[in-house]
Amino acid sequence: MTPAQLRAFSAVVRLGSVKGAAAELGVTEAAVSLHVGQLRKELEDQLFTRTASGLAFTPGGLRLASRATEMLGLQDRTVLEVSQAGRGRRLLRLAASSLFAEHAAPGLIELFAGRADDLDVELNVCLPREFGPLLASRTVDVAIGPRPRDLPESVEHKAFLNYQVVVVAGAEHPLAGTSVGSALLRQQTWLLGPSAVASDDGVVPQVLGQLDIPEDNQRIFQSEAAALEETKRHKGLALALAFAIGEDVANGRLVRITGQGVKAAGVWSAMSLSGQSLPPAAEELLRFITTPRATQAMLKGSGVTIGHFRPSVHVTLWK
Repeated sequence: MTPAQLRAFSAVVRLGSVKGAAAELGVTEAAVSLHVGQLRKELEDQLFTRTASGLAFTPGGLRLASRATEMLGLQDRTVLEVSQAGRGRRLLRLAASSLFAEHAAPGLIELFAGRADDLDVELNVCLPREFGPLLASRTVDVAIGPRPRDLPESVEHKAFLNYQVVVVAGAEHPLAGTSVGSALLRQQTWLLGPSAVASDDGVVPQVLGQLDIPEDNQRIFQSEAAALEETKRHKGLALALAFAIGEDVANGRLVRITGQGVKAAGVWSAMSLSGQSLPPAAEELLRFITTPRATQAMLKGSGVTIGHFRPSVHVTLWK
């Protein structure tokens, strides 16, 4: 069983056809069929058959599909770790929801990574529903954010921080300082960050859904900070983390809106593969993230910029 055979089979499973797998891998259909045939012979299992509606996988084929993803992910991680070790570096790969990545990750990573001169941290911003597949394929070591409702049993989760999302407006906004009903809220322009369209697993989409805010009234910005800056100019309403806007509220730049349904509580969790060997840095982070020092660092808000991180932190934005 070779990596080439597993990649071919994994691509067939993911794309549903030998033709699609060949196109993705940049090889001929005959090459993909050869790899699959070799797996069938070695495992003594048909793996899948062609039907009028597509490919039908045998129980053994489904089991191999799951194992192939894990094995290929482990291979990629090993290659990366060997390369890092050769340069005297360690790499910790994190996936995080957009809200956590923008407001809580800077302080956490700066404090955690700053204790080790040989540690680099790669932060991938993605949707919570992608946490399970990313962990299963070993693309990331730890995922942080709201726990997805369909999280696989193979993933362990540890809740570590409660937070509150509130509705705010600029000081001169007509609704500032008033108690507002849902009907009036639906008529307003909402200035929102990427967490608004992340998925149903986040608190922000839940609040928007409960208030039944029309999509035509939602303006999505590239970051939560950009949405809040526009809100301070009295252009509309925004949803924000309560701990991240304390200074702006105290200085009168933002005002919290009161009324039914204008705040909601959430919890962030740290997730990793259960029963699997984790890199030492990942195990240490899972212990560290529940400590008072880590909590204090996360609650500092988004005042620390990427350029100030030591050691280096690589950020990848995923759609």
